[in-house]
Amino acid sequence: MNGSFASAEPAHLIAASNAPILDCDETFNYWEPLHYLTHGYGFQTWEYSPDFSIRSWAYILVHAIPTKLVSLLPKSKTFEFYTLRCLLATICAATETRLYSAISRNLNPRIGVFYLMVVALTPGFFYASAAFLPSSFAMYTSTLGLTAFMDWQGGPKTAPAIMFFGIGALLGWPFAGALIIPFVIEDWVVAIVANDIFDTFLRYLDGVVRCLAVLGLQISIDAFFYRNLTIVPWRIVAYNVFGGKDRGPDIFGTEPWHFYVRNLLLNFNLWFLLAMAVAPLLLIQVLFRTQSSTKQTVLRTVTFTTPFYLWFAIFTLQPHKEERFMFPAYPFLALNAAIALHMLLSWFGSSDPKTLLGRIPPQVKLAVVLPIVLLSINIGLLRILGTVVNYQAPLRIYDALEQPNMAKAGDTVCIGKDWYRFPTSFFLPHGVHAKFIKSEFDGLLPGEFSENRELGLFPGTWMVPSGMNDQNQEDMSKYTDIRHCSFLVDSSFPSTIATKLEPAYMEDERWEKIRCEPFLDNAATGLLARTIWLPDNSILPQKYRRIWGEHCLLRVRTRESTI
Repeated sequence: MNGSFASAEPAHLIAASNAPILDCDETFNYWEPLHYLTHGYGFQTWEYSPDFSIRSWAYILVHAIPTKLVSLLPKSKTFEFYTLRCLLATICAATETRLYSAISRNLNPRIGVFYLMVVALTPGFFYASAAFLPSSFAMYTSTLGLTAFMDWQGGPKTAPAIMFFGIGALLGWPFAGALIIPFVIEDWVVAIVANDIFDTFLRYLDGVVRCLAVLGLQISIDAFFYRNLTIVPWRIVAYNVFGGKDRGPDIFGTEPWHFYVRNLLLNFNLWFLLAMAVAPLLLIQVLFRTQSSTKQTVLRTVTFTTPFYLWFAIFTLQPHKEERFMFPAYPFLALNAAIALHMLLSWFGSSDPKTLLGRIPPQVKLAVVLPIVLLSINIGLLRILGTVVNYQAPLRIYDALEQPNMAKAGDTVCIGKDWYRFPTSFFLPHGVHAKFIKSEFDGLLPGEFSENRELGLFPGTWMVPSGMNDQNQEDMSKYTDIRHCSFLVDSSFPSTIATKLEPAYMEDERWEKIRCEPFLDNAATGLLARTIWLPDNSILPQKYRRIWGEHCLLRVRTRESTI
């Protein structure tokens, strides 16, 4: 068990230290409200307006407590950012260790090893493990819920399993509750067959009471911040499912049905194919093989493998799709893939001389299987490396602000077309604010939480901000005049053309470069070079080379510096 923790945690800590923020929703809906609770200012999205209140302050508070403790140390705010990330990575590894132990005891030790390979070495888990997102939080709780349902030693652990899934659905993401459905069906089928309905009912009552206690605490915390009785999980469901015409998530973009197929192939490659193949493999085992590949019955194995299929089907049918929506199902994907690989190797490794596979020498089998598995692992690692190297610039350029005599309280760092690449106010020195300037983007940008401390504690959480709407309609009051900017963040790519609203600020003599980092030009770079890391070598054909731009922190030139 300790070995499994050691296998997963270093990989997740590397992610915590190096992974770029891939989704601006993580920045503006979670890191910025956290910054407001811990430092008194930050960006506010419409979701946190009391008029809509579809984000839970209870979820933010859970992370604000350790972050505030870290802020008492004489360190930069960036240190707080990475410390919280490392804490999330450690929690993720701890939940995976518990599941690994349950898999090894209840299914097969080899399945446990394969599960560890998936969680430690795939891009999907690299991105999700340390992300400050409710979907990552739900991934942790889903892992614990699956562990509890799987581990029946000492009797069913239904109540804690329901509690874990419930916490993930309430504090994290309400839709994550769908993952419990196959386990509930199995429990009640077994209860009816075994005539154990009353005891099963008591276990479910226990679990539901625990969830209601969590919900009560959440409602109390959200009521404190919003100054209004709000059941946030219900409001999230109501907005996403019953939003009405011209509202709901679809206004932020839709994707074709194969979006998640492509995304999961990128983030899991062979492991995704194995996860999808486990159902037909189980059918083949039932029909043509007498020996099971695990210690469990077919019913239990089907129950363990069904949640991923259910989740994949539900979200494939939704028009609005995002990578993070798959995070809660990642533990089930990893389990499915591990079971499928174990089954295939069990069949392929058969030594029965009466079968064709049994006559193949073991050395030949190893020579066939090992390269495939190693290729999958290496492709995943190359994708991780490519992501870190290609897109790390937004986490690097703000370091220059910490230099002596560079920035002071009251300075502003302005962001135009790169608004969605802004990592978080944790990367700005104390008292330095980020501001938006007008670009070609014409949707609704975040506003700012009120900093009027005369109104009481955290007035920005309960005051209704101006200019907010749930229809992504632009509000011009969100912009600052560029003449009020002390610093400016801008990017330059070979494939982009300057416009009136997005001029080439780097070439403007009014601005000087303070820190620049290479940033991949996606539009000009070929598919393979965007997908995995490739060396910058002139030997490679042009279509396999990465094309680079720059992501820069600029400072306004003073009159004296231009003379």
